[in-house]
Amino acid sequence: MNERPALSPELNRDEIEARAQFCRGLLASAGSIAMEGFRQMEAGAPIEIKGPQDFITEYDARVETHIREHLAEAFPGDGFLGEETGAQFAPRLWVVDPIDGTANFARAIPHFAVSIAFVENNRILFGGLHNPALDETYFAQVGKGACRNGRPIRAAATKQLDRASVELGWSSRIDNTVYLDRLARLLDLGTNVRRASSGALAIAYVADGRSDAYAELHINAWDCLAGLLLAREAGAIANDYLAGEGLYTGNPILVAAPGIADAVSRATSIPLASPLR
Repeated sequence: MNERPALSPELNRDEIEARAQFCRGLLASAGSIAMEGFRQMEAGAPIEIKGPQDFITEYDARVETHIREHLAEAFPGDGFLGEETGAQFAPRLWVVDPIDGTANFARAIPHFAVSIAFVENNRILFGGLHNPALDETYFAQVGKGACRNGRPIRAAATKQLDRASVELGWSSRIDNTVYLDRLARLLDLGTNVRRASSGALAIAYVADGRSDAYAELHINAWDCLAGLLLAREAGAIANDYLAGEGLYTGNPILVAAPGIADAVSRATSIPLASPLR
């Protein structure tokens, strides 16, 4: 079933908590498989190309299959949206990127993560990221804050743009002239602009105060939903990514430390939303 699902009755607290705990375990087991692949990448294993600068390894599919099969067994009524194996939409939906940052993973750069988020009726209830190469796990649940390896995290208190570190993601769906215009605007503000090739971790780093903002002019749901909830729970400001068809076809994204959010929003032409969905 790939049509847009109708709304469903909301899960109770125990049902949500059971899924959240299952998600934590799944991040760890999926991360172990990804780490096995990372060691093979270090040894020079082959990679494939899906499209321009769009890399894939056998471990992208292996990790996603592991996640999908375990979820289907534990919660057979829930839907699934994955980067590699497609979608079975339902009001309760697991959104998965098996290896976000495959370009890094394929070159044995330890900046990648397994990303899992759970959405009910177009609202993110919990989500997490696990980077097994650095042994770092991010997790957030609505109303319970965000953490890295069990310790609370908060967005940065940065207010001066000439001290801000901003990451600008690139998408082949956006004309390069538009991307370069937004890049120039951010540089004109005095920000330090970077690109590290993992949207999921980039958003998590804003939540963690390691970076001050992340923007991308088009991003898919599996790349960003777990990080988006981390940002919300950590006090960052964001756009309304899930507006319209965001869950199904993607949208622009902006997450930023509160002190610079308005300026970065103007520079990127991505309007902010409050409260974040």
